[in-house]
Amino acid sequence: MILGLWLDFPVWLIFTSLGGVFAGATGLLVLVTNSRRTRPILLRLGTGMVPAYFTAISVLLALLTGTVANDAWERQRQAGRVVQNERSNLLAAHDLSLATVSDMSEIRAALVTYANALILDEWPKMTDGLSSPVAGAALGRLMAVSADPKHEAAGRAAHALLLDAVMNLRTARGERLALSDAQGDQSKWLTLMVLAGLTLVAIGLVHLERPVAQATTLVMFSIAMVTTLGVVALHERPFDGPMARSPAPIERAKAVMVEGRG
Repeated sequence: MILGLWLDFPVWLIFTSLGGVFAGATGLLVLVTNSRRTRPILLRLGTGMVPAYFTAISVLLALLTGTVANDAWERQRQAGRVVQNERSNLLAAHDLSLATVSDMSEIRAALVTYANALILDEWPKMTDGLSSPVAGAALGRLMAVSADPKHEAAGRAAHALLLDAVMNLRTARGERLALSDAQGDQSKWLTLMVLAGLTLVAIGLVHLERPVAQATTLVMFSIAMVTTLGVVALHERPFDGPMARSPAPIERAKAVMVEGRG
């Protein structure tokens, strides 16, 4: 729950909260390892520890960070393709309805209604990983109107292309809603934070006998992790958060359909 809320923070707060967590962990680690009471215990624990121990944990952290970053960027790319696909199929269905000799004004009206439902109702709901019943009903109406046998008068080939465009809209909507559902992203972020904490501890123990080098290394690692995790977090949810994709492509398609509506 906390991690889910954190990903919804504005940009400055995402980096500030990450910086606060790593600054607190670094300060606590430096304090504990250099305190008169705890330092002798930690010296005994760290005796014989070699840098390879730190390397083993950092490799695991790097692999998981790379995987999470790749997933985030891939979702962004998929989201862009899906939205553009919806825009293309809206315009394709509209153009087909204009190119035929039969009257397809009812289909064009259903296309505009569906686009309105996406822009005004479904897009705001996707920030919570939800779909819009209004958009679902509008899509169902569009499919029913498009499948009406009376439109076969325009030719079977044209009618088949029209149905393909509408079915592609349905498929693209399903893919978009799947991408907007980010309920499964918390475990990997929790694992990342645990590995980052273990790496901090490993750095502190490896440099236990050199307090200045220890503090410098911990600070540099913390800055690197805050920068990396912050950038990845900005791209984690394509339809939510500070860099959420807007319905601008759908709005442009709607404008074209309204201008050419007959």
